[in-house]
Amino acid sequence: MKRGDNDETWDGEPEGRTYLTTAMPRPLVVRGGRGMVPSRASFDEQQGINPEINLLAYWHVLVKHRLVIAGAVAVMLILGLIFTLLTTPIYRSTTMIQIDREVASYTGIQEVTPDDSRNLEFYQTMYGQLKSRKLALRVVQKENLANDPAFMNQSKPSGFKDGINKLLGRNKGPAANMTAPLAARERQATSLLMAGLSIEPVRNSRLVKIAYESPDPAVASRVANQFAKQYVGFNLDRRFDATADARVVLQDKLAEAKTKLEVSERALNAYATSQGIISVTAPSTTGVPGGGGAEQTASTSLTATDLVAMNTAAGMAKSARIAAEQKWRQAQSGALMSLPEVMGSPTIQALRQQQASLNGQYQLMLTKFVPEAPEVVAIKGQIDELGRQINSEAGNIRASIQQQYQTARNTESQLMGQVSGLKSGVMDLRNRSIQYTILQRDVDTNRTLYDGLLQRFKDIGVTAGGGANNVSVIDDAVTPRSPYKPNMLINLLIALGVGLVLGVGAAFGLESLDETIKVPEDIEGKLGMPLLGAIPMLDKGVTPEEAMADPRSAFSEAYYSVRTALQFSTNEGVPRNILVTSARPSEGKSTTSVALAKNFAKLGMNVLLVDSDLRNPSLHRTLRADSSAGLSNYLTGSATLIELAQATDQPNLAFIPCGPLPPNPAELLAGARIRALVAEAQQHFDLLVIDGPPVMGLADAPLLASSVAGTILVIEAGTTRQGLAKAALRRLDLGHARILGALLSKFSLKAAGYGYGYGYGYGYAYNYEYGNNDTKKLGRQKG
Repeated sequence: MKRGDNDETWDGEPEGRTYLTTAMPRPLVVRGGRGMVPSRASFDEQQGINPEINLLAYWHVLVKHRLVIAGAVAVMLILGLIFTLLTTPIYRSTTMIQIDREVASYTGIQEVTPDDSRNLEFYQTMYGQLKSRKLALRVVQKENLANDPAFMNQSKPSGFKDGINKLLGRNKGPAANMTAPLAARERQATSLLMAGLSIEPVRNSRLVKIAYESPDPAVASRVANQFAKQYVGFNLDRRFDATADARVVLQDKLAEAKTKLEVSERALNAYATSQGIISVTAPSTTGVPGGGGAEQTASTSLTATDLVAMNTAAGMAKSARIAAEQKWRQAQSGALMSLPEVMGSPTIQALRQQQASLNGQYQLMLTKFVPEAPEVVAIKGQIDELGRQINSEAGNIRASIQQQYQTARNTESQLMGQVSGLKSGVMDLRNRSIQYTILQRDVDTNRTLYDGLLQRFKDIGVTAGGGANNVSVIDDAVTPRSPYKPNMLINLLIALGVGLVLGVGAAFGLESLDETIKVPEDIEGKLGMPLLGAIPMLDKGVTPEEAMADPRSAFSEAYYSVRTALQFSTNEGVPRNILVTSARPSEGKSTTSVALAKNFAKLGMNVLLVDSDLRNPSLHRTLRADSSAGLSNYLTGSATLIELAQATDQPNLAFIPCGPLPPNPAELLAGARIRALVAEAQQHFDLLVIDGPPVMGLADAPLLASSVAGTILVIEAGTTRQGLAKAALRRLDLGHARILGALLSKFSLKAAGYGYGYGYGYGYAYNYEYGNNDTKKLGRQKG
């Protein structure tokens, strides 16, 4: 029967291949003995699961190759253990420092240093300094490590090679050449030092851990502490060097300013000399921006100085003249004896006292004597003489006032004349001092610049030693008591992870290289043909006959499922004649032929089983039948079907063995007798099952397939390659075979990676007790 318009076609079916799939359901398997359930592939399609992302399929691959994965893990664990045991112990010692972003100053003067504290890269710069070769060289020189043979001969922190050499009794390597030049040994020591150094900033803080690793714990702690101390000094030196650079720049600027000041002063002096300008300097103290006080000089010409002095003197003389003039005018207009000078004269006051005394005596004598008395006349003469003396002294005083007035007028006139003369000289000098002022301004500007630079230079000198270091040591390193590495647990965990990765990679690599048909899904996915069933692998020591003898075994249940699938393979049910073949020998086709024949016979059908393998027959041994006459006799016309059919221990089942092996099996099967056998068997039996030879390498199977109504291809799971199965299908197509489907034999859930309880198991959900040990052994098999 060829595929028609009403036939169902399968995805991936090769063009020209014929399948008897009309009215046939999706491939069915039995699980738990509870009936027909769809295969895993059809179940995924029904649930809408993307078959391209099947995690369970990946799990099956891992379970299938679990030994490979376990082996890779075991090997890596052993290698990790060996690596750990052979690695030289490395000790790690850590010190902690603090790096501040702001720097305090003892002087209060802003320091001339790079403003790294404001940059985001500040700490990264500091970490780079810690890892610098210059700092490592300072440590080498401070600890004199270049002259320490123990340090120079130690290996770098990865001591696995040393462990191997130690195990093999070899030396570590060539000893350090202690006679080499000091510079070469310092370079070598610096490289060793940097190899064991690690810088670990503490997150969200200003703390930094400086760790050093060495095979010697004492060296580890000593070097770590020295690194911290040297970095503190290194940072101070770096800041001092930055200030020294500023001092060098300022020194150059000072020299330049000094030269300009000297040139401007020489030009000023030369011009003053040529113009006869003499300047007088007077010291004055004024505030200088930038701090401190500085002495400045105000200069003027000698003529201007004289003019100022004369003008001051003239002003004073004028004032004196005005005062003298007022006194004189008062002396002229007022009574002589009322003048303040007269009244205040001590001489006149003394004369007046004497006069007053004589007047008193005169008045007393008048009481006693007459005015003409000589005593009275004498006293009267004395009184008159004193009056004349008083008037004479008062006249002298008024003359003195007049003289003072005349002197003041003369002095004022003289000074005013000198001031007038000096004014003309100053005006002439001013005209000649314009260029002098310009030169003087240049001198003042250069002097101010020079004084400012000099003060800045002094400030930098003070700042160089007055700043606080922004690096400080918080914790000193201590000598470690136990090695930092190798760490057994970490190494074994790494080995475990590497082993898992390698094992899983190897598992999927083997799986991708494995082209065999392994699981039922491969029948549909890789070959594009229907799956009739999956026959489980028998336990070791159990024969197919024993397994089929137990109707409740997974083996029997699998063939029950195949029988049911064949009953739905066509519109009329199971085809009247079936060929069972395989791509190569020993794939289970003979066992399948016997099992199907017996199962249909148990349904009450008259079944004829024919062994058509004319090259290597085997059914007569399985059924314990006589093979002296058989199919070869019928094909040669020497016997009839009824004569050759043998009864078996299974009711309703007849068997025709192969018979004598012919020299030309293909010629016999190509004749018309094989079709006559099929037609005659349909007259006497309900079902004809032919156990055919393998397809590959022989022409027998395609010839038989062209003569029957349906062909079953048996494929051994995990052994038959995809290419071989496809080649067998192509050969059957050339013989116009009508393929009912494929049967997967010797299917092991464990080998396929399914484990227990998934997919393709056969069995019951409860146990049964049997009367003998054999049936107990076969009573329950988990899939």
